[in-house]
Amino acid sequence: MRIAVCLSELKPEPWVDGLRRALPGAEVRAWTPGAPPVDHAVVWMPPQQLLDEQPQLRGLFNIGAGVDALTRLRLPPRTQLVRLEDGGMAVQMAEYVCHALIRHFREFDVYEADAREGRWSYRKPRERGDFAVGVMGLGVLGERVARAVAQFDFPVNGWSRSGKAIDGVRGFVGDDGFDAFLSASRVLVNLLPLTEATRGILNRRNLSLLHGGQPGGYLINVARGGHLMEAELMPLLDGGQLAGATLDVFEVEPLPPAHAFWRHPKITVTPHGSARTERETSIAQIAGKIRALERGEPIGGVVDHNRGY
Repeated sequence: MRIAVCLSELKPEPWVDGLRRALPGAEVRAWTPGAPPVDHAVVWMPPQQLLDEQPQLRGLFNIGAGVDALTRLRLPPRTQLVRLEDGGMAVQMAEYVCHALIRHFREFDVYEADAREGRWSYRKPRERGDFAVGVMGLGVLGERVARAVAQFDFPVNGWSRSGKAIDGVRGFVGDDGFDAFLSASRVLVNLLPLTEATRGILNRRNLSLLHGGQPGGYLINVARGGHLMEAELMPLLDGGQLAGATLDVFEVEPLPPAHAFWRHPKITVTPHGSARTERETSIAQIAGKIRALERGEPIGGVVDHNRGY
């Protein structure tokens, strides 16, 4: 069994060494142009050249949960594209979202600003029931986030294309349930995959539906920058329709130093760090899936090319 590792902007050696330990007897090497044929490839943002040179690939394993960069490439017809189903990211994502949510709900951002000015201030407690949280996208990460938020006694809504039942989460399904989901949610958490159907979904029209169309909605985007229409967010914040936003992903990354998001008082920016792939956990998951494929067994995380996830 032969495996190639191709990781743009990352050192392949730790992954090569880890896969060799996890798959004794397999031939694992870092990919170079013109390399001999392999059975599987472990990748992050690979060039088209890799796929063109390896038409026999059976498995293409992405080391992240999002596969939008790969679905834009031309894949060999018999290659299965496989995404990480967790890789240690779910708990990190739940931490991040709960932190952003509670910081906004408890107005810790206001306390921080007052502390910088040496002001001893008091904010009247707000009711959790008034801050329904809508989780958009209920895959492995979205489900973990929804369950974590529910532990803090916030009302939780969940929306997905196909529908998913989660204890303690009010479910909304498909296009027919989308507007009702937004209207029922005051805080919107985006965990959708980026596809042609979801690009630009965080736009003026949809964000204006939050909180039943009343002012005070809040956005947490931890999926992809392409979901957000950036130019349409600012007027909603400046006009008071949205109370604020926590943004971890952007259309252009790194976010340019001159970008207005850095300086907007209602926006919290973080550098695409809401959930990082944990290498050893991911290697164990990928190795297990490769072994299953070699035995002819079905595996989870296989991407449906028609849906894009």
